Amino acid sequence: MTSSEWGRVDDTGTVYVRTVTGEERAVGQYPEGTPEEALAFYGERFTALETEVHLLDQRVRSGVLSPEEATERVKTVRASLVEASAVGDLASLTARLDSLGPVLAQQRSAKKAEKAQRNAEAKKAKEDLVEIAEKVAAGNDWRHGSTRLRDLLEQWKALPRIDRPSDDALWKRFSAARSAYGKRRKQHFAEQDEKRGGAQVVKERLVVEAESLATSTEWGPTSGRYRDLMRDWKAAGPAPKSVDDALWKRFRGAQDQFFGARDAANAELDQEYAANAVVKDELIVQAEALLPVTDAEAAKRAFRDIADKWDEAGKVPRDRVQELEGRIRKVEQAIRSVEDEKWKRSDPEKSARADDMVAKLEAAIAGVEADLEKARAAGDDKRTKRLEDDLASRQAFLDMARRAAADYSG
Repeated sequence: MTSSEWGRVDDTGTVYVRTVTGEERAVGQYPEGTPEEALAFYGERFTALETEVHLLDQRVRSGVLSPEEATERVKTVRASLVEASAVGDLASLTARLDSLGPVLAQQRSAKKAEKAQRNAEAKKAKEDLVEIAEKVAAGNDWRHGSTRLRDLLEQWKALPRIDRPSDDALWKRFSAARSAYGKRRKQHFAEQDEKRGGAQVVKERLVVEAESLATSTEWGPTSGRYRDLMRDWKAAGPAPKSVDDALWKRFRGAQDQFFGARDAANAELDQEYAANAVVKDELIVQAEALLPVTDAEAAKRAFRDIADKWDEAGKVPRDRVQELEGRIRKVEQAIRSVEDEKWKRSDPEKSARADDMVAKLEAAIAGVEADLEKARAAGDDKRTKRLEDDLASRQAFLDMARRAAADYSG
């Protein structure tokens, strides 16, 4: 019979694990190997469980899992420890899982407080929407008021429900404001029907001015004036149907003549700016070559030089502005995100814990690799296969630990 601190193997190859109270529990048999190999095999299973608990502890404390997900995961892992086929200090693993209880309680409390905060914010937002709707309903903005109320309604729909009494009371005020505005607006336009004759006089004057501006080459001021004329046209209301369409055709024809000439002039400018676009295309190639970012400081310096040249290059054709600006900003944001991520990952304590786990796993793997070489040299195929499987399992855990360490090391 061979024994260790946490287990023993009897003469039949049955492996037992000891608890902190001194009791024993059979965890399996290993009749074909030595007692030492049996204890090592079940000890390795304990190491795998220890790694699983460690990683779960990290994920829970970091908040990666929601309290509900974390609780279920802890429950599952704890259950797996009860009858675990492993030799080691299983009680310490259970204790570590138990230590997560206060953490989860705090996280649940924080989540509850966050929910209460969201509800309070939603209530305040709905109160603000009601106040705005009531102001709109009391005003006389007949052209924009309906649009404003529709926007407010969409904002209302996007907000979560709050406690029912408050929600119903606020909705009643909101709905009443919309109804009041709709009735007043309808009355207003009924009165406007009596003014259609006056609208014809106004529109005839607007058509004359629009036609007088059709050949203007003062693109900016005239464009603004056409916008003003359009605003006045809409404000005038409908003229009698028999003349309204004909007046609109003349008004729109004058607009089309002016804006067609303006677009042609802008096209000539765009052609002049084409050379600037070529320069910026080259600069973007240089900027995008900085990605992926491996040296944030060097990338920032290089990008500043490119940005200076970018500004010096000048304007580009209007149809290239969005594309070029979008690509250069994407590079800028990528560099900034690397800096932000580096800062977030600079937690020394978490990094040290992760590095320690990597070191332990690497040491354990080195031992398994040494045993594997011996088994291969001895021609022990069965042991070789078992050690190869064990090595693959440990390597998988090492990869996970290395990723965790990399997350904290930046």
